[in-house]
Amino acid sequence: MQARNATCAVIGAGDYIGSAIAKRFAAEGYTVFAGRRSADKLAALKRDIESGGGKCEARALDARKEEDVVAFLEEANAHAPLEVCVFNPGANVNFPILETTERVFRKVWEMACYAGFLTGREAARLMLPHGKGTILFTGATASLRGGIGYAAFASAKFGLRAVAQSMARELGPKNIHVAHLIIDAGVDTAFVRDRIKAARGAEAAANIPADVLMDPKSIADAYWYLHNQPRDGWTFELDIRPYGEKW
Repeated sequence: MQARNATCAVIGAGDYIGSAIAKRFAAEGYTVFAGRRSADKLAALKRDIESGGGKCEARALDARKEEDVVAFLEEANAHAPLEVCVFNPGANVNFPILETTERVFRKVWEMACYAGFLTGREAARLMLPHGKGTILFTGATASLRGGIGYAAFASAKFGLRAVAQSMARELGPKNIHVAHLIIDAGVDTAFVRDRIKAARGAEAAANIPADVLMDPKSIADAYWYLHNQPRDGWTFELDIRPYGEKW
């Protein structure tokens, strides 16, 4: 591993996709600044990265709070130039429309859309003086279509996609690559397996065929690929899914 004088900030460094992205960039020599609401939950990620010879700084932050996002990204940029910023918080909830409270709708929007705006704006502010950078937003099937029970989640993901698209058009000519990834499938996480168990039973959840759920490592490879694209062929939107997924 060759250390780089650059940082990769991962906002929403959860146990699966976020952690896999953090590990992928750390393995490539970036100092990773990993953030989520509970810093204690980042201990395993930090330990895994550092045991492999990488560098990781773990911080608690609420991505819905402007002051938290500003402080987190400024600290990352002060450590070494901020070259990559990944926005990855989850906000996947399912409620029938009559059971979707004002509070649920607002909180999901704050987490999945408003926080993305804050992250993208502040990352751009720090990257522009360096003359380069990559900002990556995690989307979902709900970024493209609203499903039954997903009014809150889909509207927030639609909004995040629009933020990313507007940023890409504005910042691309300034050498900032903005991309939006649509993860169009279930990811192999405890949350997804629990949902399968609840819907189909324990046996179905225990006998899911190989490669039907997405491996977080495969998703992380897609982020790395986008970051390394030559600027004469930048992708704005990349949708990824397992071979067996219907779409």
